[in-house]
Amino acid sequence: MLDVMPILNLSGIAVFVALAVLSILALTVTIFKVMQFRRMGVGRRTEAESALDDWLNGRPDQAVAAAGQGRTVLTRVLAPVMDGLRARPGDSAYAEELGRQSALGELAALNGRMRLLEAVVQGAPMLGLLGTIIGMIDAFSALSLSQGAVDPALLAGGIWTALTTTAVGLAIALTTYFAANWLESRIETERQRMEMIIPAAIHGRISPSGRR
Repeated sequence: MLDVMPILNLSGIAVFVALAVLSILALTVTIFKVMQFRRMGVGRRTEAESALDDWLNGRPDQAVAAAGQGRTVLTRVLAPVMDGLRARPGDSAYAEELGRQSALGELAALNGRMRLLEAVVQGAPMLGLLGTIIGMIDAFSALSLSQGAVDPALLAGGIWTALTTTAVGLAIALTTYFAANWLESRIETERQRMEMIIPAAIHGRISPSGRR
């Protein structure tokens, strides 16, 4: 009879290696995104709000100078809106389009590599399930090759592989899922702020009482 045990053991090791690669990938992407968000100025709105205040209060030169430094996502979106309004004072649609294009570029950068985290969330449990199947095949192969009373030690390896790969796969998927959700929430918050700051620069702010 063909001895399939070495093949199954190698398959189990391959699943563990694949899970390790996925965990390293998820950790690397998460650290990269955190550093990227910090470098791009995600979540920092003070500079943009200050520039917008100058713009709406009749200090356009100060506003353009502050926004033109481009140290945050919001200022990089605000700057082309101001430039468009100064270039074509009577054409608000032109300024709005410039702001929209800038916002799309910022969002594209923010969403970069997020699909890798989604792939880890979906792939890790599947690899864990594959390890479970391989471990059970390993255990039943040992059972079929045994004669007489079954030595529990022959089954232990396969069962250990089955349970461990499932647990590791789920742990990687859950951890990555929470990290991806946190990153996506920051992107969504920044998107909403961009959507608010573009019309605010063109039409003015709306106060809580409904007056500009």
